[in-house]
Amino acid sequence: MGAKMVDFGGWDMPVNYGSQIDEHHQVRNDVGMFDVSHMRVVDMKGAGVRDFLRYLLANNVDKLTMPGKALYSTMLLENGGVIDDLIVYFMSEEWFRIVVNAGTANKDIAWMKQQAAKHAPKLDIADHPELAMVAVQGPNARAKVWDALPGSRELTEKLAPFSAAEMGVMFIARTGYTGEDGFEIMIPAKAAPMFWATLAEKGVKPIGLGARDTLRLEAGMNLYGQDMDETINPLEAGLAWTVDLKSPRDFIGKAALLANPPERKLAGLLLLDRGVLRGHQKVVTAHGEGEITSGSFSPTLEKSIALARVPKNVQVGDAVQVEIRDKLLNAKVVKYPFARNGKGLI
Repeated sequence: MGAKMVDFGGWDMPVNYGSQIDEHHQVRNDVGMFDVSHMRVVDMKGAGVRDFLRYLLANNVDKLTMPGKALYSTMLLENGGVIDDLIVYFMSEEWFRIVVNAGTANKDIAWMKQQAAKHAPKLDIADHPELAMVAVQGPNARAKVWDALPGSRELTEKLAPFSAAEMGVMFIARTGYTGEDGFEIMIPAKAAPMFWATLAEKGVKPIGLGARDTLRLEAGMNLYGQDMDETINPLEAGLAWTVDLKSPRDFIGKAALLANPPERKLAGLLLLDRGVLRGHQKVVTAHGEGEITSGSFSPTLEKSIALARVPKNVQVGDAVQVEIRDKLLNAKVVKYPFARNGKGLI
């Protein structure tokens, strides 16, 4: 389909099919599709799987009571560092499905199995490289999927956001990484090309990694390896909402988080001068230095935006400066997300 291909976590991935900015607007205003088959699907099955996930994940799977409901969580090291961020789906008391990132999949699965050997040796943990995944995102995404998949509307029309349903060999989740409505559809890899072609026939345009990154940044969504990693705890990565420190249950990394209150936090930045914010640029604040973790030009706002790790006393509305090519440019601390549901929020 004319994609420019690049290496991404060992996968050949499309960075764009033409204009990255056009692709971005296509998703914000209409609908686009992403091949996200690099994401890995892991099924945990057996008695006691909920108890094990209570201990394995920082967020509390006890929030999952309805079959198909999903939860976003981090999985932590003992020192509180983030191994990965993931989505876990509750299907039954003996089956939870987890979707992890491509670049971390092998270490994630090894960690899960290592912990299960100690705490839940009878659990079956199986990953599914035979499953592809197609994300269809945008205000018209659901309608296009219903058009392309006969019978899917009846099954998913009442599906709440962050929930999933099975449809034969397919697994349809109302989730995404763009700040728009839509579905992420897990499908046997051998059937994926036909499904992709059917969506294209219905007018759904393919979207590359470049637009996926600007969409998720506008939506204020973290990218593993940039906004957090094994050296960063979730409280300093804007992910405190994914960590349940209130319930009495123990989980891996909890003691470290309680013993080390965060000194930094993740903040949104809007550049006031001309230029482009990029990762690793230095941020100068009245409370000390910080660093941009993700930055780009925002097609929706037509301004440069960033997520930055800054001292905890920095507040929304503060004036800061960013070092770009040996110059200090003016920026403002803003509340993120920057854009969602088709429109800018700043």
